[in-house]
Amino acid sequence: MNITIRSEARSDYTDISLLNDLAFGRENEASLVEKLRKNPLFRKELSLVALFEGQAVGHILFFPVVVKGDKQDFSLLCLAPMAVMPEFQGMGIGGKLIEIGFKTARKLGYRSIYVLGHADYYPRFGFKPAGLWNIKAPFEAPDENSMAIELEENALLNKSGTVEYPVEFNDV
Repeated sequence: MNITIRSEARSDYTDISLLNDLAFGRENEASLVEKLRKNPLFRKELSLVALFEGQAVGHILFFPVVVKGDKQDFSLLCLAPMAVMPEFQGMGIGGKLIEIGFKTARKLGYRSIYVLGHADYYPRFGFKPAGLWNIKAPFEAPDENSMAIELEENALLNKSGTVEYPVEFNDV
């Protein structure tokens, strides 16, 4: 399967919304992406689209967030949301989006990523329980679903705290 991955373009907005609606079965994530685009911290290089024969079949967004540290605050990227068209799920598209996202994040100088997601999916890409670094979600969530990865060795060494999502995440 020949998949092309690139940064989103304005012409992708409708397809990205549809992808998120179909993948999640609701409109919250599509609305989140639309709202985050208006946030000054949004970087289109971190909003990636997977294309198959010119059709958008996957999308992933990485967004900078602050961790309110026990000692000091620090920032990292949050992976959210990631969506693949239902008929294309299980074909490795999500994995390709994650891998390209990691490479892009490194190029842009980001050192770590946080995700609140499926405990049986994200570890295959190197995510580990965020509790290893005493990083917590800002709300009640199962420990196994709160994960982080260091893109650079020891990027989270001596870091700890609570993830603080931007207000755009409040409706998800």
